[in-house]
Amino acid sequence: MEIIEKIKTNKSIDNQTEIQKICLDKLRSRPLPNPKSEQWRLANKSKFSNFLDYPVNEKNPKFDTPFPNTSKSTIRLVIGNNCQINLIEKNYSIQQLTQDELDKYIKSQIFCFDQNENWSDLLNLSLSNAKNILGLKINGSKIPPIEIFSHSSGNSLNAKTLVIFLEKNCDVELLQVNLGKENSSLSQLTYFCLEENSSLNHGVVSYGENRSNLLNSLKVIQQKNSEYNLGSLHFKFDYARFEISIKQSDGYAKTNIKGMQVTKKDEQISTYTKIEFNGPNGFLDQINKSLADDESHAIFEGSIIVPKIAQKTDASQLSRNLLLSNLAQIDTKPQLEIIADDVKCKHGATISQLNEDELFYMRSRGITLPEASKLQLSSYFQEIISFIPISKDRWDLLDKLLNEK
Repeated sequence: MEIIEKIKTNKSIDNQTEIQKICLDKLRSRPLPNPKSEQWRLANKSKFSNFLDYPVNEKNPKFDTPFPNTSKSTIRLVIGNNCQINLIEKNYSIQQLTQDELDKYIKSQIFCFDQNENWSDLLNLSLSNAKNILGLKINGSKIPPIEIFSHSSGNSLNAKTLVIFLEKNCDVELLQVNLGKENSSLSQLTYFCLEENSSLNHGVVSYGENRSNLLNSLKVIQQKNSEYNLGSLHFKFDYARFEISIKQSDGYAKTNIKGMQVTKKDEQISTYTKIEFNGPNGFLDQINKSLADDESHAIFEGSIIVPKIAQKTDASQLSRNLLLSNLAQIDTKPQLEIIADDVKCKHGATISQLNEDELFYMRSRGITLPEASKLQLSSYFQEIISFIPISKDRWDLLDKLLNEK
């Protein structure tokens, strides 16, 4: 019950919102996730404990980003700082959700939560106050690229929640950035609801500092003829966990996912995905990459669920992994749960090392071993980075990855 007491000591019962009270009540029956469950069996208990060690900080820390300033053609928002919303509403088809709209939607989601499977979400919502919840409704096809930042402050645990509705025929490019300060924990929960014929190109870049931690949960609901594209990158966290849940509510939708986690030293970063097809003619193309070096641990577990109603589903899930050290670990488990009989589904996993023949070839032509290794890694990284909706002249993620210490 330590986590419950910690939350209660940081705010009085009178100041808690109804959503916080509901989530706390659910957490009382399971204060911590079940370590024997499939979703949590590989989690490093010591590192997870460190995530919860920091005091809860409801205040919004000063925004200090290692990434470039926004351009004139990009909308940048910081969760916890709503001063820019009114300016956006005057020029674009973006509206801020009212508190009643946010509460109604979040309550409808909580009702379906499983205490173990949705433990990260319950923790987040029990900690997120109204100032740290950003809700947007987007309508139109001429919206400039959007960047939304969540960040933590040192020696504390910060929780942020983002809810975005994409209305019919909406076409949006959105980059979400999660920044972890040194000695801190960040809990981020994101909801996307895509209505018919809407399209979202979504990028997630999560970048930590020394001894920073992250719980990142993403929930996506797609209606007919919608398209959701996700490119994600998580690196430089002592402990990070990315949970993805995508539901094609009526079928006839497309989902493309390309994600990567990079671990070094003794870090542990994991990705868990659950893709549900609740109608016919759904499409999924998913690639997840892990790179593990030194004594680190990378994890990927993915499931594709195809019930009888989801006939003619076309789904592919591939896990490709690169092991750079004999002391590093990679666990991968792509899986299919299929009841429908007229489907085209496949999954696979590979774990390899840098290609020795290619390294020898490059070295024989005067290229040093570090340079040759970087060339191979560049090719490995580029497939994922190129899928993240970013401008290379402003966000050189490849350079950041290749030169990260």
